[in-house]
Amino acid sequence: MTKTIYPPSRKPLAKRSLTSGTLVLSELGLGCASLAGIFHPVPENEARTTISWAAEAGISYFDTAPFYGHGLSERLVGDGVRQRQAGPSSPLVLSSKVGRLLQPGAPADPGAWVAGLPFTPVYDYSYDGIMRSYEASLHRLGLDRIDILYIHDIGNLTHGEDEGPALFKTAMTDGYRALERLRASGDVKAIGLGVNEVQVCLDALHQGDWDLFLLAGRYTLLEQTPLEDLLPACKNHGTDLVIGGPFNSGVLVGGDTFDYGAVPQSIAKRVKAMAQVCADHSVPLPAAALTFPLAHPLIKSVIPGPRTPAELADILTWWQTDIPLSLWSDLKSAGLLHPDAPVFGENL
Repeated sequence: MTKTIYPPSRKPLAKRSLTSGTLVLSELGLGCASLAGIFHPVPENEARTTISWAAEAGISYFDTAPFYGHGLSERLVGDGVRQRQAGPSSPLVLSSKVGRLLQPGAPADPGAWVAGLPFTPVYDYSYDGIMRSYEASLHRLGLDRIDILYIHDIGNLTHGEDEGPALFKTAMTDGYRALERLRASGDVKAIGLGVNEVQVCLDALHQGDWDLFLLAGRYTLLEQTPLEDLLPACKNHGTDLVIGGPFNSGVLVGGDTFDYGAVPQSIAKRVKAMAQVCADHSVPLPAAALTFPLAHPLIKSVIPGPRTPAELADILTWWQTDIPLSLWSDLKSAGLLHPDAPVFGENL
């Protein structure tokens, strides 16, 4: 493989400032969960190359977490960006997450992380747990700073209705106090949640002052219900969003999974109809999926998760695609987008 598999930058990788004014994110970021091998291992050299080429292509926002590969993602990301980190003025922005501590010893069931490191994640949203997680992440990354800390996977979707409320309370009291201290001291620039569900974000808005939420899979070409509750609430609170999983775990790039499960018939039918409208405009469906969330002014970055340099090349090619404004109006006319969804070409 050559070193320039990604396309020349016809469309600059623009940046957006957080409402809080503390950070500037590239509109296209890199989600680094898949690099740690979800369900299938990723060769280490390919993971490292993906990170390096993303930075060379102009991507300046990288997201990772202790949970991804049980420490593997953070090690890969740290190695990949360390030489580009030039201190406090570095243009690279790095986010990681708290809420799990990694204990030595491989878990009996590794779950999705088939090639993860020999550590077992244990939930801990306490003040001490958050501080320990932050410090451990710095060690795994080999860096002296993390720009954004998200509380990871807090809510009933992860913990169930029995344990979820108590863990959420701990996270919103003791855990939040730790994050607030780290932000006030300047150790981190922004704090938020990294989750897959809308309700927990709505609940958290009333519990603290959040800079941004990383919401995976819930505001995409296929789902826009946050327009009815979360996005207006975030606007009122001055909280921005980053959108992870813009392809809904694969179905919008021709895959056979939706949110890491089988594709429901209703979703398959909707994807087929969207693909036809995109084809009528000579636009690949993934290009539309990648671009759509950014029409909303609260969305500061979209972070797909390529596994390899080849997948990164596809993403960058889609990013460069010229999308006619008529595509968005045709999707709305066909009833395939929420009627109130902001799209490019409309007055926002």
